[in-house]
Amino acid sequence: MLTGRLCWVPLLLALGVGSGSGGGGGGSRRRRLLAAKVNKHKPWIETSYHGVITENNDTVILDPPLVALDKDAPVPFAGEICAFKIHGQELPFEAVVLNKTSGEGRLRAKSPIDCELQKEYTFIIQAYDCGVGPRETAWKKSHKAVVHIQVKDVNEFAPTFKEPAYRAVVTEGKIYDSILQVEAVDEDCSPQYSQICNYEIVTTDVPFAIDKNGNIRNTEKLSYDKQRQYEILVTAYDCGQKPAAQDTLVQVDVKPVCKPGWQDWTKRIEYQPGSGSVPLFPSIHLETCDGAVSSIQITTELQTNYIGKGCDRETYSERSLQKLCGASSGIIDLMPSPSAATNWTAGLLVDSSEMIFKFDGRQGAKIPDGIVPKNLTDQFTITMWMKHGPSPGVRAEKETILCNSDKTEMNRHHYALYVHNCRLVFLLRKDFDQADTFRPAEFHWKLDQICDKEWHYYVINVEFPVVTLYMDGATYEPYLVTNDWPIHPSHIAMQLTVGACWQGGEVTKPRFAQFFHGSLASLTIRPGKMESQKVISCLQACKEGLDINSLESLGQGIKYHFNPSQSVLVMEGDDIGNINRALQKVSYINSRQFPTAGVRRLRVSSKVQCFGEDVCISVPDMDAYVMVLQAIEPQISLRGTDHLWRPTTQFESARGVTLFPDLKIVSTFAKAEAPGDLRTTAPKSAVLEEMLHNLDFCDILVLGGDLDPRQECLELNHSELHQRHLDATNSTAGYSIYGVGSMSRYEQVLHHIRYRNWHPGSLETRRFRIKCSELNGRYTSNEFNLEVSVLREARVSDKEHVNHLIVQPPFLQSVHHPESQGSIQRSSVVPSIATVVIIISVCMLVFVVAMGVYRVRIAHQHFTQEAEAAKEAEMDWDDSALTITVNPMEKHEEPGHGEEETEEEEEVEEDVSSSSSESEDSEEEEEEEGVGRGRHGQSGARHTQLEWDDSALPY
Repeated sequence: MLTGRLCWVPLLLALGVGSGSGGGGGGSRRRRLLAAKVNKHKPWIETSYHGVITENNDTVILDPPLVALDKDAPVPFAGEICAFKIHGQELPFEAVVLNKTSGEGRLRAKSPIDCELQKEYTFIIQAYDCGVGPRETAWKKSHKAVVHIQVKDVNEFAPTFKEPAYRAVVTEGKIYDSILQVEAVDEDCSPQYSQICNYEIVTTDVPFAIDKNGNIRNTEKLSYDKQRQYEILVTAYDCGQKPAAQDTLVQVDVKPVCKPGWQDWTKRIEYQPGSGSVPLFPSIHLETCDGAVSSIQITTELQTNYIGKGCDRETYSERSLQKLCGASSGIIDLMPSPSAATNWTAGLLVDSSEMIFKFDGRQGAKIPDGIVPKNLTDQFTITMWMKHGPSPGVRAEKETILCNSDKTEMNRHHYALYVHNCRLVFLLRKDFDQADTFRPAEFHWKLDQICDKEWHYYVINVEFPVVTLYMDGATYEPYLVTNDWPIHPSHIAMQLTVGACWQGGEVTKPRFAQFFHGSLASLTIRPGKMESQKVISCLQACKEGLDINSLESLGQGIKYHFNPSQSVLVMEGDDIGNINRALQKVSYINSRQFPTAGVRRLRVSSKVQCFGEDVCISVPDMDAYVMVLQAIEPQISLRGTDHLWRPTTQFESARGVTLFPDLKIVSTFAKAEAPGDLRTTAPKSAVLEEMLHNLDFCDILVLGGDLDPRQECLELNHSELHQRHLDATNSTAGYSIYGVGSMSRYEQVLHHIRYRNWHPGSLETRRFRIKCSELNGRYTSNEFNLEVSVLREARVSDKEHVNHLIVQPPFLQSVHHPESQGSIQRSSVVPSIATVVIIISVCMLVFVVAMGVYRVRIAHQHFTQEAEAAKEAEMDWDDSALTITVNPMEKHEEPGHGEEETEEEEEVEEDVSSSSSESEDSEEEEEEEGVGRGRHGQSGARHTQLEWDDSALPY
């Protein structure tokens, strides 16, 4: 207290205040009076301040600077500034006094300031003087000043894109102002650092550009064929030129210019044989480019005119096809495959198949007499496949297909079928003795198909005087019929020809004329009968075509129509969705087990109608193809007994000798077996699997000369054929069974083929060969050869051979099995198997005999050593008269005669029996003990043991 008082003395003296006496109360009043006199004024500061602070820093720069003034200066305490106080809650600032006398202060942050949390601060500040003493009493404060502080941003954040990737679709051939816009943001608080000032494409050599707003555009026209998608990287910069932390990916898909048409279909469709109905376009749909379509008509065409005869048909012979379709019998094939019996087509050109003959205007074939009867009657049918093009020249010559004309002297045509100027003409001249009046003689048809260079099936049904033409199953009446006089009777022979007409008269030398240009196949004639519409449709039917899966699911409003061959399908509707679903159900089907491999072309054409618009969309045609893969080729095998021996009585019997009692027809194909271990490097083995299919003929040929009909023949009951819907022809060269039937049917028929010979005395062996075919020779079996021998009895004298083992007898010399009526007799022998069995039996027999002889001699030696001399002769082993009788069914060899050969056999068998001698020691000891006991017994027992007992020999 004393010290405080002493401090005020200089001040009081300076103010001229004297000291005086007084009490305590008087002192307090004097101090208040002193303060009122000394601290007269309040501190003064500016009314407002503006400050700036950089984030993450604590210094605030104020404008104006923070300074407080007091008019009481230089009075101590009263004229000094002691504090600055900030008014506000939880403000991150504080004000400190740097100099009390000058009143200078500083505003600073108590903690780092984050601009992203708060960009500006506003608060109140006041200045306080020091009052009248160090106790901070009687302080005076200034007026309130407003402080406004802005936080200065630091570029601490990089730009980021709003999307990790962008995608856009553009149409080729266009320049876009903006394809898409990318956008990036920055978390900084200031406009300078939070705004994106620039975008840049990082990927080089791309036809794109970007502006400062992020709009991407193409700098050149894009091509769908050149590149269908572009991938570019884009980055962004803020105004502080800080790049983005991660680039963004922009994908630009180029789509073709919207062109109306079918989409999502494949050009190649593979067809595996046996797959049934396979959809052609399972995902197809029509793109209309937003066109207003009112209706659409779709035509799907399967083009098979270059496959076979217009499409994939069965390639059986015409005779087999006629029977398969139920045609009446009596058909005569005028153009059969060349063979020994049908050789008139051997000189013709063959086009890709033995069933298709090509004529180039220089060939013709004469059909032998007797093949076709002279009188065809008033009803007959001519059928053929023909492929013909336009004839050369303006007025072309007649092109003869079939002609029956005079062989010599004259040049009259009795009936003919020819093409003239793309018209099909049938000529039929009746004989004069039938009627002496004009009669229809020429029937003309004018059809575009005659010269379109495509295959067509023609059937001419004649029921005189009416002649009807069927082409591809459709009926056509002649557009022109001309009459003529009948032909005068004569005794001139006639010549039937194909490919040209025979000119026998009016020329110096008979020759062919009016040659045909084109291809022919399956030319037949059937005298006395006409074919029905059903049979005609079956004969020309295609085995492949278009199909629709699930007709019920086509949808309402869909109309469809097939042509007769199912090669053209027309569908119509007014709803695009239903049309798409309908076309997705269109399929290809091929019912052949072995279809013709190759390409089948497809074309889909569309006609679109729009709602009253002048311009409607045009849908281009669609071209595709079906690739029919190669079918698995079967391997047809014939197996059975290849050598038969039969007695002469069986050859002479009414039933004869059954040639193929156990013949088996098996068809297999090779299937690759998957390896069990992938590490195995061995090649894959093929596994044979059996398959079932039909046959169309089996030929039995006689080898070594034809049959002599006076003493031998081949026979087969016709009931066996008819029950199985097969036919057959018989000749001295062999037997031919034909018709489409299963392999089991052919087996059953072949089991009943019999051979008879009325005079087998001069016969030693007859050889036959059998061969079967599928699809008219496309797949053939192996050639199975059979030998049939006469079994004759052979007598062997006992004086010549003591034992049958010494002679090799003929096979089955002593075996005879009479043929039973209830079943097929199978008393055949395979020499190779029989030889092996007989040799094994003989070896076992020789071994048993040798072992028996060996044991007897061991016993004999023991007896001779101890017996008396008088009994030795009685006990000697005499095998000179030994004879072993063996079953003649077994293989025989002669045993030795006498003791010398027996000893040789013992020496040979010693090596064989040495391995088993140890196991037989115990048996030999038992024999010796038995012999000893017999020696002490009766003498009759000795004779009993020394006798040859063959009852216990294991033959």
